Formats: sequence, structure tokens, C-alpha cells
Amino acid sequence: MKPYKHRFSEKESDVTIISDSQDAIIKAKESFYYHRKVIEEFVKKNKVFLKSFSPVKLKSNQPIIRLMLNASEIFDVGPMAAVAGALADIMLDTMRNTSREEYILPRIALVENGGEIAIDSKEELTIALFAGNNELNLNLGFKIQEKDCPIGIGTSSATIGHAISLGNADAVTVFAKNATLADTGATKIANMVQGDDIEKSIKNALDVADDIDEIQGVFINRENQIGKTGKLPTIVKIEGNKDKIIAGFRKK
Repeated sequence: MKPYKHRFSEKESDVTIISDSQDAIIKAKESFYYHRKVIEEFVKKNKVFLKSFSPVKLKSNQPIIRLMLNASEIFDVGPMAAVAGALADIMLDTMRNTSREEYILPRIALVENGGEIAIDSKEELTIALFAGNNELNLNLGFKIQEKDCPIGIGTSSATIGHAISLGNADAVTVFAKNATLADTGATKIANMVQGDDIEKSIKNALDVADDIDEIQGVFINRENQIGKTGKLPTIVKIEGNKDKIIAGFRKK
């Protein structure tokens, strides 16, 4: 059966949910609105949470806030670097866990929030990489199989999108056990891709990634040069109708 695909936008968030269960999609969307409000209320009381580029010493009983604070500490970046990935993870968890009777767990559960992706799927999926205005573009993707799941995919860029990056990479894609870590890790590693020597900037960033246990794998592209390290899903060439491929980084 062809999976259902639901896309919606709310303020800065642009979300796509894919599943074989319409019930799971509804639950994920409800979770998004609830937890986005949690973040908004927390930010009102804690402005430093929104503006800091470094970890902050705050406490919360809310799971999504704790996710963001923990990832911030691990990667030594601001907690808002984790916001898109954390929302994706919370939504995915809602799809996979429920106390409702007669709820059948979906075989496909995928949430993309502004390019940060959380996946738990028994069916094979292909994720396309948008790597900026260069020769790679959408010709490259990753095959996500059941053995790879659950998995989080985060992408950061200095040349596309509205997020702040202190580096020079066209795209840094990080794979981790969840989207919160992948999202925050992508920010951290993308910040490391600096300097006029493109090859050296990529190597230095990969060296940093190798020293972080929470990062499973990294793929970096800068001006048609690439580098990779760690355990990556199978890399594939994207062919055919690209509109049918799930975008791993959405150009805004």
C-alpha cells in the first residue's frame, strides 16, 4: 500500500509526515502543536534559551526541552540548534507509542521538520540530499532500510536555508540515533567547515565528527568537493521523478 503523506506549515515550521497509518499522522500533528506551544511558553520565560549560541543551565520537566538542553550540552551549541530535530523526534515517538486500544503501530513512520528527519520504518525509503547550487544538487541520496532504524538525519548549510551557520559548507548531513542529535550535530560540524582551503576545511570537520560518539556518520559537501566518515546508510544515485523523493534538506 502506498503510504500517506501529509504536509503542513506553522509559522517557521514546515513539516511533512509520511506513514501507512492515517491515525499515526493525526497523532503526530497533534503532538507537534502541543510541543511547539511548550517551547514557545518556555522561551517567553527564558529568553536566553532562544538566543544563546552556547549551552545554558536551565531545568524543565518537559521532555522536548530536556532533549534540546541535553543535545546542546553534548555539542556545545545553543539549545535552539536542536529545535527542529527535537520536534521531529517527539512526533515520531507519538506515532510509535500509544495507549489507545485498536491502534496498529505503523510500518512506516517518518517526520521531516524543515529538513531534519526522524525515521522508524520497516519499509525501505530513499532520502534525497539537496547540497546547494553545485554539481551534486539532487543527484545524491541515501537508502534507509529497516536495519538502519530508528535513525535521525540532520543537515546544516551556510549557503541555503535560513538557519545560522558559522562555517562555509554547502551541506553537512549528520546521521545519529535520533533527529535531535543529528540536527544539533549538523550545526556543530557545519560550523567547523571553515577557511579558504576547501579540502582541509572538510577534513578538519570530519576529524571533529570522529571524536563525537553520538555521531554515527557524516557527509560533507563544499563547492563540489565531498568528504564522509563513520557509518552511513547506502548512498544511491537519484534518478527519475525527484518530486517523489523525500527531500533531506528543503531549500527555503
